[in-house]
Amino acid sequence: MPVLNLLFILPFSLGVFLTAECRAGSEVYSAKLADNVVVDSIAVHKADHEMLVFSHGVLLKKYVVQLGPNPVGPKQCFGDGKTPEGHYVINGMNPHSLFHKSLGISYPNTDDMERAIKLGRSPGGDIVIHGLPNGEEHVRRSRYRNDWTRGCIAVRNEEIDELFEHVRVGTPLLITP
Repeated sequence: MPVLNLLFILPFSLGVFLTAECRAGSEVYSAKLADNVVVDSIAVHKADHEMLVFSHGVLLKKYVVQLGPNPVGPKQCFGDGKTPEGHYVINGMNPHSLFHKSLGISYPNTDDMERAIKLGRSPGGDIVIHGLPNGEEHVRRSRYRNDWTRGCIAVRNEEIDELFEHVRVGTPLLITP
């Protein structure tokens, strides 16, 4: 298995830095996570439409993600169609979500609240990582190729199933532009 000795430094809460080795090619998109692995940090890079999952500083896998229909810039307020940017944690797991399954994101954080208050608006909430809408599991993949959520982060159903098995409540999440 070829390994590129690239060093990713992803700033996480409390000044902790996460380093990771990056495996070459499409291997990090297609490989299944090992049964016993625990994802202990997640990074979403909005511009690249990628979610990276790590364990002990090692990049385990990348997922292609879809975002809100207006993904550039941080979420300002309820209804703006933007996906948040900043430091969050996974704060819940819902196996009975409207979108197959979902992992809750601790949005809004203090920065998000202050931004919305300055605008005189609600920051909104209920931002999650989720699968496809229930009842649409068998639609063509191209149906969900463009950004279509209301600010959430969407993956395919089999991917949220995998994440559900390996992510725990309290896992740090960094969302970058």
